[in-house]
Amino acid sequence: MASVRSATKAFTLPPTVRALPSGVPSAKYINLNARAPADEHGHGHGSTHRSDRPPKWAAGIQLSSGGFSTKTFTTVSPTVNFQPRLLHTSARNDDASHAPSFKAYQPSSSSTNRAVSYFMVGSMGVLSASVAKSTVTEFLGTLSASADVLALAKVEVELASIPEGKNSIIKWRGKPVFVRHRTQDEVSEARSEDWKTMRDPESDESRVKKPEWLVMVGICTHLGCVPIGEAGDFGGWFCPCHGSHYDISGRIRKGPAPLNLEIPAYEFNEAEGKLVIG
Repeated sequence: MASVRSATKAFTLPPTVRALPSGVPSAKYINLNARAPADEHGHGHGSTHRSDRPPKWAAGIQLSSGGFSTKTFTTVSPTVNFQPRLLHTSARNDDASHAPSFKAYQPSSSSTNRAVSYFMVGSMGVLSASVAKSTVTEFLGTLSASADVLALAKVEVELASIPEGKNSIIKWRGKPVFVRHRTQDEVSEARSEDWKTMRDPESDESRVKKPEWLVMVGICTHLGCVPIGEAGDFGGWFCPCHGSHYDISGRIRKGPAPLNLEIPAYEFNEAEGKLVIG
């Protein structure tokens, strides 16, 4: 008994149908509008070979005389060529020389536009002034004295710690301050002198707030030396550097010093019995 052997063939054919831009298929080899003539069995294709049916060599099974069975497959590319189209709402393309109108954005009157300009200029001026003020204030704040310096701006002295007829030297703002607890004889001597004839005329009453307490900056008015207390020709202070003599009221009486010893700002705290310098 003869055996049947099969062989498979494959063909790749170009597309048979393409699509027009309108989307209607364009078949080059197939007439979709043609209709086959009528025949006796009513299939509508007649006795002739149908044009829309592939030939046997393109598809089907064939038996040869040698007992071979041939099956042919036909692979056809997509028969419709899809062309994507974008839906858009673009504006109408006018002539290039056409310019848009901005009349809707223009002010109705020149006074309105002027008012807006004045408002903007005024607002910028106020803002600039505020920024300048803040900058200057912060800059001046950096130049002010620190907390530790302000703490030394005032010095308190216990008056009970200074006996009568004695001196006390206090450091205030880096300077020596002489505090003299004068006796009644020293007060009488200072006020009995003719102060109008002195080099730097100044009465004793104008140099003290209380007759028994004399407060002075202990720096010589000549070259800044520190005088020695209870010394000199007038029983007050003496500067050994250049020989300046001060009396018991701190007034210059002899030597190169041009002025009396300086009187700092001070006040008495009667409730606590203290002297506050500064």
